[in-house]
Amino acid sequence: MIELKQVSHQFKIGKKTTERIVPVLHDISLHIEKGEIVAIVGRSGSGKSTLLNLISGYLRPSEGEIYVQKRAVTRLSEGEWADFRLQHFGFIFQSFQLIPSMTAFANVELPLVLKGVKESERRKQTLLMLERVGLQDYAEHYPSELSGGQQQRVSIARALIVNPPILLADEPTGSLDSENEHELLRFIEQLNKEQGITFLIITHDDKVASFANRTILLQDGKIVDRRLL
Repeated sequence: MIELKQVSHQFKIGKKTTERIVPVLHDISLHIEKGEIVAIVGRSGSGKSTLLNLISGYLRPSEGEIYVQKRAVTRLSEGEWADFRLQHFGFIFQSFQLIPSMTAFANVELPLVLKGVKESERRKQTLLMLERVGLQDYAEHYPSELSGGQQQRVSIARALIVNPPILLADEPTGSLDSENEHELLRFIEQLNKEQGITFLIITHDDKVASFANRTILLQDGKIVDRRLL
């Protein structure tokens, strides 16, 4: 499903005359099977978010190759990557990243608009997805009118609306209380079992990490431990 071969990444900081290289990831090789729930853990600055951004194509590695469903995605153009991302990935963020000026319905519908799905079909799919996450009565509410747990469910509905085989989650429970965190983890488990969705989750939360099938510990940009749970 996802494979990294000797991936390294570095950032350039400063102007040309004072430019310096900051290494972030070093020689990462990693294979994630279809249907796995994998947690990537590590301290702040260990390279977790950079790794997620490389896998999703928002960054390109300085060295190495990345394959998603056997396709060498590091060789895609920006336009090809955008199309590939829309077809294969869903994203769940700690800050939800909902558009505040758009209703819950419009936020969930947006990926279908980008895909060019006709309006009648968009409406049908969006209402079904909101019902699936238990928010059918909140379709016309704006993010500011929803609780944190409800906003996260809108975010998940938006991620699922294109039926992606892979969901990438960056600290998905970071803004949730314990009750909503438990509800989110149960929903992830349900999606994984019923649809075989592959989850790659960045977290510093031990409860979330223990929920995964496998954890990968990053330290100073290197994989230092892999565990089956």
